[in-house]
Amino acid sequence: MQRLTCKLLIIGGGPGGYVCAIRAGQLGLDTIIVEEKTLGGTCLNVGCIPSKALIHAADEFHRLSRFDGTSQLGISASAAAIDLAKTVSWKDGIVDRLTGGVAGLIKKNGVRAITGTASFVDGKTVRVEAPDGSTEIAAEAIVIATGSEPVELPFLKYSGKVIDSTGALALTEVPEHFVVVGGGYIGLEIGTAFAKLGSHVTVIEAEKSILPQYDSALTRPVLKALEKLGVTVMTGTKAEGVGPTGLEIETSDGETRELQADKILVTVGRRPRAAEAAIPSLGLTMDRAFIRIDAQCRTSMRGVFAIGDVTGEPMLAHRAMAQGEMVAEIVAGHRRQWDKVAIPAVCFTDPEIVTCGLSPEEARSAGHDIITGQFPFTANGRAMTMENEAGFVRAVARKDNHVILGLQAVGTQVSELSAAFAIALEMGARLEDVGATIHAHPTQSEGLLEAALATLGHALHI
Repeated sequence: MQRLTCKLLIIGGGPGGYVCAIRAGQLGLDTIIVEEKTLGGTCLNVGCIPSKALIHAADEFHRLSRFDGTSQLGISASAAAIDLAKTVSWKDGIVDRLTGGVAGLIKKNGVRAITGTASFVDGKTVRVEAPDGSTEIAAEAIVIATGSEPVELPFLKYSGKVIDSTGALALTEVPEHFVVVGGGYIGLEIGTAFAKLGSHVTVIEAEKSILPQYDSALTRPVLKALEKLGVTVMTGTKAEGVGPTGLEIETSDGETRELQADKILVTVGRRPRAAEAAIPSLGLTMDRAFIRIDAQCRTSMRGVFAIGDVTGEPMLAHRAMAQGEMVAEIVAGHRRQWDKVAIPAVCFTDPEIVTCGLSPEEARSAGHDIITGQFPFTANGRAMTMENEAGFVRAVARKDNHVILGLQAVGTQVSELSAAFAIALEMGARLEDVGATIHAHPTQSEGLLEAALATLGHALHI
């Protein structure tokens, strides 16, 4: 058995783990990162990046399909066609470029990368099993960055026509009938893409509404878009199992029937990988299924940190990245702690949803006396010229001093407003600060300016 020592050992090469490793290398820490599959984790390999590639391809195909001679733009084109296998190959090429880039950055910064399955021996020692042998690593500090994985329903095991998001992103043919179990952001993003590619899509959701983490004002434009695409949305509906021709369900009125399905995508959530790598043997303090951490991502065991999805919500790659960077600096002796005001979140449906900070309901529940206002894209020149008028930008602020507590938007490509939203909240901006900032015209970002002014009671263009 090979034996190694290092200052910092990172278990998991996803966004949190690899960013932690790169920053640690920049700081001169002797660092080892262990990943059982491919650097980049779920996000780069089978999640964020490949799903956005599929969404883009579906958007392009759908846009071309609209130019059948009826477009008000006066554009017409011959019948659109797609070779999904070629699309998947293009998507895989993007993944290879990004994961290769991560590997290059790891090497450039002097970090040792080991491929294999890690398991704790004790709080300072980890054993890594690989096809070519075992390695035992002793480290002064260890970071758990094992991430999360899809929840598998016992009556809908992943096999045959039942697939998870990874399987959906690897399909080389467009299913005629595509059923999505779970109306959260993953199911709706992928379901929307396949609807645009030509599938007959049905979404079933056990709750009373899709995207239950968002308020109805934000989800209403998404529902309208799904209806326009021909997607059937069934709320208050439960999956029961696989039938002869598709998915057996129980509807909100208690009726049991079967939905025809060539593929059944199950997206009912993700669970933390906190039972892997012999993590339970450490006896760490847990928060339900998650590893409990403090403001420096320290666990209850000295010298053991945890970052990313394994530590709880929100399960977002950019949260893990920020935590990873912070932990590397803490191990290097810097004074750092988690003091973020807000973390932006994006749902890449059509139209997109972006939120940052508190919604009106959350702000009121927290005891704030608030004012709120919104600006519709129907009054935005750039949105009109792009035929993308659905949606709005909304601001939530304290009534007494006008400090912004939250910003939300729904609309085409509004994900690009997420940075402006986060900056405004982190900088402690007031409505007057945003309202006094000149926004380029014509852009959709003017919606942020107008939302701030609308909240103050004097929007200029409505």
